[in-house]
Amino acid sequence: MTKIAVTGACGRMGRVITGLCGERADCEVIAGIDKFGEKYGEFPICKSVFDIPEKPDVIIDFSHPSMLPDLLSYCKMNNVPLVIGTTGYSDDEKSQITAASEQIPVFFTFNMSLGINLLAELAKKAAQILGGQFDIEIVEKHHNQKKDAPSGTAIMLAEAINEELDNRYHYVYDRHSVRKPRDKDEIGMHSVRGGTIVGEHEIIFAGHDEVITLSHSAQSREVFAVGAVNAAVFLSGKPAGLYAMSDLIKEQ
Repeated sequence: MTKIAVTGACGRMGRVITGLCGERADCEVIAGIDKFGEKYGEFPICKSVFDIPEKPDVIIDFSHPSMLPDLLSYCKMNNVPLVIGTTGYSDDEKSQITAASEQIPVFFTFNMSLGINLLAELAKKAAQILGGQFDIEIVEKHHNQKKDAPSGTAIMLAEAINEELDNRYHYVYDRHSVRKPRDKDEIGMHSVRGGTIVGEHEIIFAGHDEVITLSHSAQSREVFAVGAVNAAVFLSGKPAGLYAMSDLIKEQ
């Protein structure tokens, strides 16, 4: 039985994760961490990770980048694995995560969905075949409350493609102020915010007289919760290192 603490426990994703854990026999939530939340389950809700009464086997984080210093400090101090589902990190914060993985197991991905990670693999294969011949554009759509843009997932997809193309491409987020033809070595990134869209990502490979589109649409937040809980169970007992969805998939 994997004992889990959830950061951002009173948020939308936190509640989905705790509900999902309640339906599984291989894990349980023993504590929630939320600065503004109130108790809603059979586990305590603490305002700080340092206040949780029992050491968990794993912490799942779906909160805010501002929580990162305390999370990394607690996990390194207590040798607790960390699953990070929060997005919007700066390059410096990503470096902190990588550095922490030298001491503790850290599962870090911009998207916990198995389908999105498959999309990334398909995009890499397409880039191998089409790179240099087709223009590449990424369109992501999310609900009107999402603050960061482009999404972490869109960046993850762009980086996966760019790695296959020797990292020679640059990203363009805004074309309205640049009046010139599109550069050959660019990946366009476009964000749409509206309504209650959970998450849609589309990768467009546009060539001469033909277009190939790869896409993924999440219908509920549960797909991300399932991935996060699977990651937590997977990470428990692992040695220090930086883990991703590809590592979890190998063990399935």
